[in-house]
Amino acid sequence: MLYFIQQLLNGFHSGALYALLAFGYVLTNGVLKRTNLAYGPLFAFAGQVLILAAVFGWNVLWLTLPATVALGIAVAFLYATLTAGVLARGVFIPLAIASPNAIVVATLGIALVLGELGRIAADTRDFWLPPMLNQPVVFLSADGFVVTLTVIQLVNCALALAAILIAGAALSRSRLGRFWRAVSDDPAAAALCGVDVRGVFYAAVVGGALFAALAGSMAALYYGNVSFGSGMVYGLKVLFVTAAGSYRDPSRAAAGAACFGIAESLWSGYFPVEWKDAWMFAFLVALLVLTRTAREEAAPPARTV
Repeated sequence: MLYFIQQLLNGFHSGALYALLAFGYVLTNGVLKRTNLAYGPLFAFAGQVLILAAVFGWNVLWLTLPATVALGIAVAFLYATLTAGVLARGVFIPLAIASPNAIVVATLGIALVLGELGRIAADTRDFWLPPMLNQPVVFLSADGFVVTLTVIQLVNCALALAAILIAGAALSRSRLGRFWRAVSDDPAAAALCGVDVRGVFYAAVVGGALFAALAGSMAALYYGNVSFGSGMVYGLKVLFVTAAGSYRDPSRAAAGAACFGIAESLWSGYFPVEWKDAWMFAFLVALLVLTRTAREEAAPPARTV
């Protein structure tokens, strides 16, 4: 029983990362209405920028470790915001108006560019951060087995929960949240009602990037390194989770992604780890098919003239 509780607690941390990415992805997808293949790579790019900035601060500026980490986080958020702003104004908004389907191809190109930028900046080397806040916090203990989480896991879970709750409340109650829902439903009708559709597009894309930067920073500080491949895998999983869950409610998508992270952790604890991604993707595909079938059966029949 304690082993099950340990795996469940481990899943909370994985679920926190997935929840942040799902919230940000739905925030962006709500206005784009197209698959964004660059979201996972943006998460990895933010983590890589944090590590490179921390290496620069430590080796060149001779900063202390807390100052080095603070510099890395600040630069990661700065780069993620600048990247999202450029993409929103130069790629997403023009394509959403002229050729929405081209967004899928464009985001694939953006993903490749972000991966190459990270590789070139690191000179094709892997830099690792030292373990931080890795002191165990004991929850339960019996028969020599101890259920623990590290301090950084608890901090990451608390930050993710706070960010999602605050952003979810802001979306449901603020003026910008109402505008986001209006543009997500019908951009043309929202424009006729006086909503600044371009401004909402920009805010949604940048807001999604901030969530990706937060998740990337948390992953970099916890794992010590974030690879481009892991960003693609995280992005694809979040894409499937949100497709099976909800593209219209970021908080609901975040809750579903958190449950997926817990399920993934339980799989790792009881089944072969090398098959984890294959089986979890198969589960997501099956869930997507079943939910789509249920929606089609629940939908009213189309009327014919």
